[in-house]
Amino acid sequence: MSLVDVHNEWDPLEEVIVGTAVDALAPKADRSMMVIEFSDFDSPDDAPVGPYDQRILEETENDLEVFVGELEKAGVTVRRPAPRDHSVMAGSPDWQTDSFSDYCPRDGFLAIGDTIIETPMPLRSRFFEYLAYKDLFLEYFRSGARWISAPKPRLDDAMYEPKAPAGQRLQNLEPCFDAANVIRIGTDLLYLVSDSGNELGAQWLQLAVGDRYTVTPVRDVYAYTHIDTTFVPLRPGLVLVNSSRVTKENMPEPLRGWDHIYAAEPVDTGFVGPRANGSIWVGMNMLSISPNLVAVDKRQVGLIRELERHRIDVMPVQLTHSRALGGGFHCVTLDVRRRGTLETYR
Repeated sequence: MSLVDVHNEWDPLEEVIVGTAVDALAPKADRSMMVIEFSDFDSPDDAPVGPYDQRILEETENDLEVFVGELEKAGVTVRRPAPRDHSVMAGSPDWQTDSFSDYCPRDGFLAIGDTIIETPMPLRSRFFEYLAYKDLFLEYFRSGARWISAPKPRLDDAMYEPKAPAGQRLQNLEPCFDAANVIRIGTDLLYLVSDSGNELGAQWLQLAVGDRYTVTPVRDVYAYTHIDTTFVPLRPGLVLVNSSRVTKENMPEPLRGWDHIYAAEPVDTGFVGPRANGSIWVGMNMLSISPNLVAVDKRQVGLIRELERHRIDVMPVQLTHSRALGGGFHCVTLDVRRRGTLETYR
């Protein structure tokens, strides 16, 4: 039986991959980084690159271990990536770079049904990130899971326009997107068109998943990266949305008939280091353990009260440096098996 079997964001969780902060670094400020990670800097020379402060990494790894322990107490099987040396330079005939981290498995891999998809990520520094998960994916493949990879993008300089307005910096020359641009709502897949996912990426994904699924491009909602601090489906018919980005007018069609919780601005948990890699909205980045239980940063007391008001219990955990490293509980996980079936929720 395939160890990969997941159809949405909320069915009871059975197996998950949790990332690691060990030896994470901010890679070379190449053209791809200037579009996606360092767009607020005028010059690559100004960008803060190199290893993160060791205290940040040690405290984050401790937070992740606590999170893993809570998941295991809830009966969830937890897997971790293999260690890698992120300082090694690698590349293609067009570019050379070091690598980022293995903190956010959500970004590069998409589990849909019994399939793991390696997505064509726009950051050059994440081109080889799949190597940290290769042994796990081989195990899933041997269990009966399908395992496919999108065409590897060239990622040459023409793919990026760092000075363009937000949402127009990643060019539409070849399919290119992060898996975290996608959320699963049964037969509906929402795909955020942004600086981390282009229109050709949505077209490729639709062809890859076939007629059983409908890929809905989400445009003019959030131009920067990733969809999981904008929409959080909690259970059938109930979705948490970012009140600073989402309105009735730009609500995606598959969610229009749902009940909407408009999340208030989260608590600013601050950050250590020269800059934040995540906005305050990383505070609404959460992982559903079941339709009635979510893992939420325990410092987000207002959000927790709102969830409990909707009869959703909370697993209170913490990622102290979620803003410094740019990832909350949904980002640092990849759910590969949930107990449920494929359904349509419109």
